[in-house]
Amino acid sequence: MSVDSLRFLPLKSLHWGVLALSVALAGCSTIVPSPLKVDEIEGQAKLDRTQAQQGVEPIEGSISLDEAIARALKYNLDRRVKLMEEAIAFNQLDISNYDMLPRLVASYGYRDRSEYATSRASDSVTGAASLANPFISSDRAHNNVDLGLTWNILDVGLSYYGAKQNADRALIAMERRRRAMHILIQDVRSAYWRTVSSQKLRKDLQESIALANEALADAKKAEDERLRSPLDSLRYQRQTLDNMRLLEGIEQDLSSARVELASLINAPLGFELKVQEGAEAVNKRILEVPVQGMEEVAIARNADLREHFYNVRIASDETRRTMAKLFPNLTFNYTLKADSDKYLVNNRWNEVGAQISYNLINILSAPSQMKYAAAGVELAEQRRAAGLMAVLAQVHLARLQYGNALKQYEHADAISAVDDRINKHVNNREQAQVSTKLDRVASSTASILSLLRRYQALAQVHTAASKLQATLGMEPEFTSVQDTSLVDLKTAVNESIERWEKADLQLKPTPSGK
Repeated sequence: MSVDSLRFLPLKSLHWGVLALSVALAGCSTIVPSPLKVDEIEGQAKLDRTQAQQGVEPIEGSISLDEAIARALKYNLDRRVKLMEEAIAFNQLDISNYDMLPRLVASYGYRDRSEYATSRASDSVTGAASLANPFISSDRAHNNVDLGLTWNILDVGLSYYGAKQNADRALIAMERRRRAMHILIQDVRSAYWRTVSSQKLRKDLQESIALANEALADAKKAEDERLRSPLDSLRYQRQTLDNMRLLEGIEQDLSSARVELASLINAPLGFELKVQEGAEAVNKRILEVPVQGMEEVAIARNADLREHFYNVRIASDETRRTMAKLFPNLTFNYTLKADSDKYLVNNRWNEVGAQISYNLINILSAPSQMKYAAAGVELAEQRRAAGLMAVLAQVHLARLQYGNALKQYEHADAISAVDDRINKHVNNREQAQVSTKLDRVASSTASILSLLRRYQALAQVHTAASKLQATLGMEPEFTSVQDTSLVDLKTAVNESIERWEKADLQLKPTPSGK
């Protein structure tokens, strides 16, 4: 149906047509639930697994601790999420900067009606009808084009403070990314040394379990052949089974470390990951640093505390936004207009205007708004003060935990050395047929358990060191993981470890990069 034919339709018919069209569109807009299909999930999961490994450099040989940390910083999937959240925050800042610009709006319109717009006129003095009555005042169909520039002073002010708040929120996202990086490094260091212990003890565990099975078989055979008293034989079996339970428990505890480390560094889970045992030197020099110096470093660099400072600035800017809302709204506009209506004498013209408005309710609500904004600032400042004291407490607590972890490691190392010597003596006695297999299994189990506890204590030392570093805000320094190669990132991590071993707590101007 053409536009011209609409002029000859009764108005009532048009109403029914519009109603029928509305009902039809409403029927088409009905949405029904569409559950996922198994093949869709499997296909997307396959794509996600491929994307997760995209750009990950293959592992060649065994990896060191600094390489494990570097791979986690560059390839860890949870860290990628934090980086994207930070990027979104900075993109939001870029968008808010455009809100301070004037509004430049271009519009194009088309209008058509079934009948001409006709009017009647009368003389304003005599009331007599005009000679040209009725007359056509505009085209039945015409186009119009507008290009308008509008600048709202109040919106500019509010957008300015909003942009400042978004800038601080972007910095908060950076601090949260730093905090996530500290936690990631802590998890990697703990999983790395647990993997070292698993790799170190795997062979001894398997040999000891095999020896325990042999001893258990010998005990059952001796019981069946009545070579010793039943009670002695059962006690022998019970002690052997207890040792086997300990050995199997150790094996289960160590079996998950390799998978956890592979997940943290985004390595293929089925990959036979090997780690370098390397040097196990622990840093005692850090305890010689005065705690006051650690407090100063933590105040300047701690991620949680810096976030509280930014939140105070956001609350202060919110107060200024509230004050700006209380001012009158002044708007300037300038518009270029054009219309194809042939009945217009001037088809092109410009319009300029200014308008000032004020919400009178603001007079009543101003005290409440200011009180609410001031309370927000006080709350943020109180949280900052509480956060400061919490960080200072964390410094003392982390330093104390690190010292205790060092002592426990030294004791576990000494016990492991003694048990290892005992195990060697028992092995020599068993070969000389002076002791039994049970004695050898028991000594081997004790030696393995002591070595396991030694590595667990070593992992606790590194975990405590990571907590202290996180509290102090110490981290590898680089610009961006996207722009830094794995080799350079490994170098930065190695330099960070060397600074830690030297107890170098010098303040840096800015935190590490993305």
